[in-house]
Amino acid sequence: MKNNSENTTRKKFILWSVAAVCSATVLKFFTRETKKKDEGDTVKMLTQDGTLVEINTKLITQCGGTITNAELQKWVKTKPNKS
Repeated sequence: MKNNSENTTRKKFILWSVAAVCSATVLKFFTRETKKKDEGDTVKMLTQDGTLVEINTKLITQCGGTITNAELQKWVKTKPNKS
């Protein structure tokens, strides 16, 4: 008789342990904070004078296409050397 009660106690303990782990895992997915896309996302862009700046994505209104290396070299204005 004593053996039977030990088995049910162990089974209950294991059942409650598994239930607690599963509920904690499910709760983790439901309470995860969603990152606001337009608040923290920045993009690195090159200015015409050749400096690299970070711009918030919500400030960009249109998407541009890709350019070739030759077009980029013509677009960037280089500063004259003071030698």
